[in-house]
Amino acid sequence: MSREIIAILRGIRPDEAEAVTEALIAAGISRIEVPLNSPDPYDSIARMIGRAGARALIGAGTVLAVAEVARLAAIGAAMVVSPDCNGAVIAATKRAGMLSYPGVMTPTECFAALAAGADGIKLFPASLVGPAGLAAIRAVLPAGTRTYAVGGVGPDNFADWHRAGVSGFGIGSGIYAPGASAAEVGALAREIVAAYDRVFAVPGGAG
Repeated sequence: MSREIIAILRGIRPDEAEAVTEALIAAGISRIEVPLNSPDPYDSIARMIGRAGARALIGAGTVLAVAEVARLAAIGAAMVVSPDCNGAVIAATKRAGMLSYPGVMTPTECFAALAAGADGIKLFPASLVGPAGLAAIRAVLPAGTRTYAVGGVGPDNFADWHRAGVSGFGIGSGIYAPGASAAEVGALAREIVAAYDRVFAVPGGAG
């Protein structure tokens, strides 16, 4: 199954990428993002795609320019995540056949992202928007809009976000820090998956 959890591997190196990818997939997380301000990110992403094949959705974060989108498409990335709402980046992502998750904080940015073709919206930093903020924004968003909380989210507040109607989460430092071993990442991922499965009542899940 594909849980709505995106592992954000900021700072990962190419020589770590394949082992960490396997650890995440084994733990039940199959959506993985390498921010472009990581060391040699395109190399890491290419290695991860080659290792995971169809078992995972691999893409990039901190994507700020159309040229970056083109480079990601060329190596077979499947999703583009950004900290901002850039209509040109969203449009280029969709033209390339990739999933688009731009960063937003306000209703205006939410609607601009959706109008440009975004597949979902990334509430960032989620700790400032809060579950109450999401609940208020969701009241005016189109039905079925996919919302992801990123920044300051984790197992201890999954339930609050779930009650507010969030679709999923992006987890960064709570799942990976530069230099962490694949075993350490796997252990954290299993804890996150168990909490997610409990809160979202995933049939046959880890919880």
